[in-house]
Amino acid sequence: MSEQKVMVLTGASRGIGHATVKRFGAEGWRVLTCSRQAFDPRCPWPGGEENHIQIDLASPDATIAAIARIKEKIGGKLHALVNNAGISPKAPGGGRLSTLDTDLRTWGQVFHVNFFASIVLARGFKDELAAAKGSVVNVTSIAGVRVHPFAGAAYATSKAALAALTREMAHDFGPMGVRVNAIAPGEIETAILSPGTDKIVEKLPMRRLGQPKEVADAIWFLCSDQSSYISGAEIEVNGAQHV
Repeated sequence: MSEQKVMVLTGASRGIGHATVKRFGAEGWRVLTCSRQAFDPRCPWPGGEENHIQIDLASPDATIAAIARIKEKIGGKLHALVNNAGISPKAPGGGRLSTLDTDLRTWGQVFHVNFFASIVLARGFKDELAAAKGSVVNVTSIAGVRVHPFAGAAYATSKAALAALTREMAHDFGPMGVRVNAIAPGEIETAILSPGTDKIVEKLPMRRLGQPKEVADAIWFLCSDQSSYISGAEIEVNGAQHV
């Protein structure tokens, strides 16, 4: 009997995170899910409750404290860490928060969740990732490389920083046999989409939104043996939106 592989996934409760749990669960992995929400009994995978850690990644103290709890659950080996949690605050009325109207506290919150948590968790699980020759996947965004009509300035800059962090981590974790990559989704059909997205879709070369499963498949590829010599890469999953 081969060992069951173990993954830690942040931002698991909806959209891309939800699809990723299903994708890895179907491959027989044990998935430890982390999100701000308590476990939802409607979640469609078995063993979900004991594998769920409620954690507010906006709090550095809470994030560091959760590492010890998660270590107890994983028992020495971690085959994949997927940093998928991300927040994108809006102005009152749902408008875009620009560099001119994002207050410092909001910048801090966004960077704690979207950027700092990723390195805090990866460093916290360094030994477990090394023991498994594991893989880290950071979820960035098309907003990290171009001004987006809906994603705010703090979100965009945090994702650009996360792309640079991916490169730095690939360099630092490589000698341990741990690969670090990123995926940068474009317009994916999830709850995070803003009204008006249909106007963007009209201009996309593929003329449609991406599906969460299509992003989960890219994450799966980067955590599988199929990508064993890929590290420090950022894969764009956006239907040619970037061209």
